[in-house]
Amino acid sequence: MKPRRPRSSAIIPASVIGLLLISSASAQTRVRLGTLAPKGTTLHQILLEMGEQWRKAPSGGVALTVYPDGTMGGEADMVRRMRVGQLHAAMLTVAGLSDIDVAVTALQNMPMMFRSLDEVDYIGEKLRPKLEQRLLEKGFVMLFWADVGWVRFFSRRPIERPADLKKLKLFVWAGDAHTVDLWKSGGYSPVPLETSDALAGLQTGLIDAMPNVPLVALAGQFYIPASHMLELNWAPLVGGTVISRKQWDTIPKDTQQALLAAAQHTGERMRATNRSESNQAVDTMKKRGLTVHPVTPDIEAEWRRAAEEVYPQIRGKLVPAEWFDEVQGLLKEYRASGAKPKS
Repeated sequence: MKPRRPRSSAIIPASVIGLLLISSASAQTRVRLGTLAPKGTTLHQILLEMGEQWRKAPSGGVALTVYPDGTMGGEADMVRRMRVGQLHAAMLTVAGLSDIDVAVTALQNMPMMFRSLDEVDYIGEKLRPKLEQRLLEKGFVMLFWADVGWVRFFSRRPIERPADLKKLKLFVWAGDAHTVDLWKSGGYSPVPLETSDALAGLQTGLIDAMPNVPLVALAGQFYIPASHMLELNWAPLVGGTVISRKQWDTIPKDTQQALLAAAQHTGERMRATNRSESNQAVDTMKKRGLTVHPVTPDIEAEWRRAAEEVYPQIRGKLVPAEWFDEVQGLLKEYRASGAKPKS
């Protein structure tokens, strides 16, 4: 009788098996992250630096690939790609985050509601834990929050009062039907476009005005065709970076902790840097031909009245009623405390 041949696994040395196990455990998870941030800007660079920290995280770390310039599409496209696994993470504004959960609109979509960036920070601190839980239930983990300072109006012709803006064709994000209807109800002329089409729209006259933050207006060169800026703090531009829960759950727990710590640091740095650079961007654009139109208390009051007139339409349509009411209540509480704004 011939001797039975040993099973193949029995002839693999234990040392080789150990090396295979170690190699498997240390293999890096790959995360693909999309953003509208232009390549080479501070926003892009900070994300790359976060990626370097992620690479050094425990258990082999994570290999982060950042796709800037909207190469993964608009924000709605990026959310869709994350849902089907074509993209794992994205840095989004409230416009994109609201495609996941509409409650995040309470951080931004109420023009003239916030009177200082300190109020923006206060509301964020109060609402973020609940918002993060809602996003988690929808399948997304919030890595960090940030903002880019105040949205201002950039236009091809001077704007001073609301009546001036009503004469112009105004950019709004494509796919945001509620915002389009809201502007129309106030007597304005909104034109929905993707952000990637906004510059050409300004150059050709398809649109005459665009609400934007100075930092993005400089990087995207929107200020060249739209060479007038109204120095009005219309609303903060808030956003955050999320990763799909499905991809997040493939990452070891100890690695997750290191990634979150790096991401939180990134968010704090990005917020401080963005606010500072947004102010510097105005000075840079002025040297290159931008005309800045200051806002007197009288003009600001007129814009505030115009915004407050549409609050009943924002509440319950653009921003869920309970979240709109909570923001108003928290701001009333904050202002009653006597806190003095620093920004």
